[in-house]
Amino acid sequence: MRAGLYIHFPFCLKKCLYCDFNSTAWSGGELDGYVELLLREMELRQEALPEPVQAPTLYLGGGTPSLMAPELVGRLVEQTALRFGLEQGAEVTLEANPGTLTPERLAGYRAAGVNRLSLGIQSFEERLLARLGRVHTVDEALAAFEQARRTGFDNISIDLMHSLPGQTLNDWRAALAQGIALAPEHVSAYALSIEEGTPFESLYQRGELQLPGEEEAARMFEATAEMLTGAGYLHYEISNFGLPGRFSRHNQSYWSRQSYLGFGSGAHSFWNPDGLGRRWNNAADLDGYRAAIAAGTLPERDEVRLSLDDAVAESFFLGLRVLTGLDLAPLKVRFGEQALVGQLAEVERLLGAGLLVADGDRIRLADSSVIIANSIFSRFL
Repeated sequence: MRAGLYIHFPFCLKKCLYCDFNSTAWSGGELDGYVELLLREMELRQEALPEPVQAPTLYLGGGTPSLMAPELVGRLVEQTALRFGLEQGAEVTLEANPGTLTPERLAGYRAAGVNRLSLGIQSFEERLLARLGRVHTVDEALAAFEQARRTGFDNISIDLMHSLPGQTLNDWRAALAQGIALAPEHVSAYALSIEEGTPFESLYQRGELQLPGEEEAARMFEATAEMLTGAGYLHYEISNFGLPGRFSRHNQSYWSRQSYLGFGSGAHSFWNPDGLGRRWNNAADLDGYRAAIAAGTLPERDEVRLSLDDAVAESFFLGLRVLTGLDLAPLKVRFGEQALVGQLAEVERLLGAGLLVADGDRIRLADSSVIIANSIFSRFL
């Protein structure tokens, strides 16, 4: 069974004001204890699997995984290879905050087996970084990128955000130009969203967070595709752009409903040997996660076994995120045409409205529809 692997590291130097991820401010204590929990969870998961796993990708996300010393990252990579058959040439990604990186750390991550770096730059303006609550500076972001190149990283992704408080279209175009000038292999460019329970939500509700209007935000989205594709990047998913051959292999497994196993507090998993699949997540609170592992049990919560209707709906709204489109032929074979009747009728309506485009059995979002993709995806739920 092939399955991607995800390891969640829930600690950050400071929680950003917009972030609703499962993360918490790091107290400065030793991180070895958390890594030991991860290693024990891997052992428990290996024992519970009905068949061996071969892993084409490993993704260390967070939080800020680059708070871990390279030796700890090396232990995790080594154990995933031992227990889950990390393939030769597997994509091994580490998310990193630029303010936590040094040349020595970067060299250590390379030696540990990390071959893809995802840098959370977010902005090239100090005022916007401060407004977001980021802990790094522009100079640190630029230095981290340059140091990563010198260390030998030839597959770097950068994250950039638009529709930020006080940001203009010209600001965003300047940020894109600066990002392009770095020549990363991959760019994730996405709009700020106001998430429930975050400090930004409170500020927004009190009228203290002035965001760009809908038209300005739409122009930022359009500028993103225009400038990045003009620079040779392929727009392969709603918010993701990559040079040819440099798409995120790990994230592609999510959109194609391939199996993946998540480790760590709050990590999500999807096991799909039958085409339907089951989903679960780990205990999100550290105490609950730690207690389950200490008791010798997997920290699974909220298991959902997908029905045929669930699996069909997921196949459409996840598959259409990929801008090359969704091939209907294998879906008809996997699920049977009768199971697709409702979804295919919706496809016909969307084709008639010009919101989807068809090429044989392959359907995709029309270029003008990408900006309203979420409203189209909701039609398949």
